Amino acid sequence: MAWHVTFDEDSYDKARESFEWDLPTDFNAATDLVGKHPDGDRPALFQAYPDGRREAYTFDDLDRRSNAVANALESMGVDRGDRVAIAVPQKPANVLTHLACWKRGAVSLPLSVLFGDDALRYRLQDSEARVAVVDAAQWETINAVAPDCPALEHVLVVDGDPEPTRIGETTVQTFEAAVEGRSSEYETVATDADTPAIVMYTSGSTGEPKGVLHTHDLWVGHCPAFSMYFERDVRGDSVYWTPADWAWIGALGDLVFPAWHYGRPVVGYPMGSFDPETALELAAEFDVTNAFVPPTAIRMLMEVDDPTEQYDLSLEAICSGGEPLTREILEWADAELEGTVINELYGQTEANLLVTNCRDWFPAKPGSMGKPVPGHDVAVIDPDSGDPVDTGEVGEIAVRRGDDPVIFEEYWNAPEKTAAVTLGEWHRTGDLAKRDEDGSLWFVSRDDDLIITSGYRVAPREVEEAILEHDAVEQVGVVGVPDETRGEIIKAVVQPAAGETGSDGLRTEIRTLVRERLAEYEYPRAIEFVDELPTTTTGKIRRTELV
Repeated sequence: MAWHVTFDEDSYDKARESFEWDLPTDFNAATDLVGKHPDGDRPALFQAYPDGRREAYTFDDLDRRSNAVANALESMGVDRGDRVAIAVPQKPANVLTHLACWKRGAVSLPLSVLFGDDALRYRLQDSEARVAVVDAAQWETINAVAPDCPALEHVLVVDGDPEPTRIGETTVQTFEAAVEGRSSEYETVATDADTPAIVMYTSGSTGEPKGVLHTHDLWVGHCPAFSMYFERDVRGDSVYWTPADWAWIGALGDLVFPAWHYGRPVVGYPMGSFDPETALELAAEFDVTNAFVPPTAIRMLMEVDDPTEQYDLSLEAICSGGEPLTREILEWADAELEGTVINELYGQTEANLLVTNCRDWFPAKPGSMGKPVPGHDVAVIDPDSGDPVDTGEVGEIAVRRGDDPVIFEEYWNAPEKTAAVTLGEWHRTGDLAKRDEDGSLWFVSRDDDLIITSGYRVAPREVEEAILEHDAVEQVGVVGVPDETRGEIIKAVVQPAAGETGSDGLRTEIRTLVRERLAEYEYPRAIEFVDELPTTTTGKIRRTELV
């Protein structure tokens, strides 16, 4: 059944009043995304590579190929509820493995190819993943951590020929060899909207990263916002692209999977570090009409002179999130992209795409997050009582659980953390905001010290723990400091150990250590050495004095 989320109402208020979630009883995410489309021969994925190769996949192609992957997973003993890790950039193997997991009833686990040893090891251990599908560029990292992951039985390497073929008790083969010869027919297991489907890890301000468990209805839950921030133009001839890593909900949920829900094609390209010229070349080559571009990447695009004169662009709307959009960005789009709309969106891994703009329904206010999306009951509440605060007062953004499909089920193996963000019927986001007279929301701050850099959320404690492993470091405090391009950059204030002195060499060693243990985006771009860190009377670091 070609079932779609639609807005037939001509006004925002009518859409809010009339919207209902009405999913089929036998709902399966893979069937919804690639198996339901009657015109399955239409393009679903335009795959490009830096070496110039180009491939195209229809919805039927993705359906059949993911069937083969599902058969391969079944042959490895992957069963309902088992976790399968995916550390692959924007390549077909990434999305094919997700689809295969959901057809099998297994739980997919997207992981960034930027993760270092510690970051990857923790997530594989915590999730007890049985299979890991990794890019060849991640081979050295998986080779190092697999012996510490007793549940990991199989590693499949994409675009590489790994040696050895075993890492301790873990078997290793190429992804291509594992899938080759498998049947392209597969009977999808019985699921419904509430069947576990995916675990995504997110950083918190304290403690280890948290695994966020979502169910099969997650991607459909993103569709109302998707329709709004792309100005309700989700069919027709639209083509979608994002430079964001397909490991994050901001890429998969904000763009890739909602586009497939509506039967529209997505462009894939394993870019690595964002390059504005390459981005514009891709947009021109594939006639991209709609894109999700983080604010940091937009600022880099702003450095390109006369983009519409250099490139034949078809861009109609860009959505962006992770940090508030400035008036400067909106004015640049109007002037340099010939009126291309840029709409801000708001959400988090636990409950994504709750608030956005739609100029087809109401005028955007520079600096405002927008208004709550139909289907999501969003309020600004008193975090102690759960009562909504008055207009203009600062409170915590919360969303009513009810039957809302974007709200996570629980933190993996951490019921106490789930309870900490639940207040009666509300899920608490941890973000502070205020609401104006016409219902627009205005972001104020996080209620913790989480750092948001280039759209990535980074826990200071995690970076501090990595830096403290260096023998020359006695103590360290990590904070975010404002940056015009990245929103914030990570700053480490380091107290060297006795007999050690701060130097450029030690700065380089600290940055390398963090890159290797955590992720490329978590290293401190600014490092300051001090004789002694400022502390409270109880010995806690005064972070406010480190900026």
